[in-house]
Amino acid sequence: MNKTLKILSILAGLAVAAAGAAAGGAWYWAKKQPVPMEAERIDYVVEAGAGPRAIARSMKQAGIHINEEAFVWMARLSELDKSLQAGAYEAVRGDTPWVVMERMSSGNMLQTRLTIPEGWTYKRIREVLAANDKVRQTLAEVSDQDLLKRLGAEQEHPEGLFYPDTYVFVPGTADVDILRRGFQAQRELLEQLWADRDADLPLKTPYEALIMASIVERETGHSQDRARVAGVFMNRLRAGMPLQTDPTVIYGMGEAYTGRIRKRDLTTDTPWNTYTRNGLPPTPIASPGKASLLATLHPEKHDFYYFVSRGDGTSEFSTNLSAHNRAVAKYILNR
Repeated sequence: MNKTLKILSILAGLAVAAAGAAAGGAWYWAKKQPVPMEAERIDYVVEAGAGPRAIARSMKQAGIHINEEAFVWMARLSELDKSLQAGAYEAVRGDTPWVVMERMSSGNMLQTRLTIPEGWTYKRIREVLAANDKVRQTLAEVSDQDLLKRLGAEQEHPEGLFYPDTYVFVPGTADVDILRRGFQAQRELLEQLWADRDADLPLKTPYEALIMASIVERETGHSQDRARVAGVFMNRLRAGMPLQTDPTVIYGMGEAYTGRIRKRDLTTDTPWNTYTRNGLPPTPIASPGKASLLATLHPEKHDFYYFVSRGDGTSEFSTNLSAHNRAVAKYILNR
């Protein structure tokens, strides 16, 4: 009996030692041993609903040679398998399995950015989204009208509805999701600013303000002139004068515009030609930023009805046509 107990005691000791060695080996693998990688940095995607095994396989397919079984057991024993987040991630040579897993558990995702400048048209925005290889393309066969329905827009035309800004997103984000963020941001900002507008504006709706702001955005590259330019257009609206602004004509020309506007273009009627039609055009002509919206809703009060570019980004303002013609001769005709 004593001999049997002695043998059992030795076996138990060996088992404890083996378990300790295994635990030590597992700890070293998880916390100290870098994951073998085929490149210095490798991007990979964790799909929604993916478990530790599926994630390990995705990593291996991307060139991150992690031990699948060990990764699954590490995730389960640490209970981090319950908090692994879908998204795009980057593994860096030298990362241990534990670092890789903690990154996914905390949602420390790879991010990129896309900038939509003030004054861009909807067409330009869509082109840039379509050309970005970090954006997942879902709208190639979707019409503008169907897109607006998805976004819950009341308008029938997408122009001007997307806020110009820098959008930070996870690679693989769908184009429609980025547009939805821009749409919501523009709508919320417009609602907020409209509520605090000047009381005597000749604008009936927030959408009319958006149209006017898009014209202001395209008419001046000098920030200090925005409110004054907006004031000119408000004066013309109140007086029943046509706005006579070239950017609306250019927008109405579409692909026919090649960089130069001629006299016949000013007299060729389109829905956006503010030389041939009074009042506002039917839609915005670009995406206005916050500064142009503020200038439109709080325009400078003055007696100017005309302005012309000085060629340096600023404008010369006039109260009457004679003075305006002299300014045109000076700054445009160089007389």
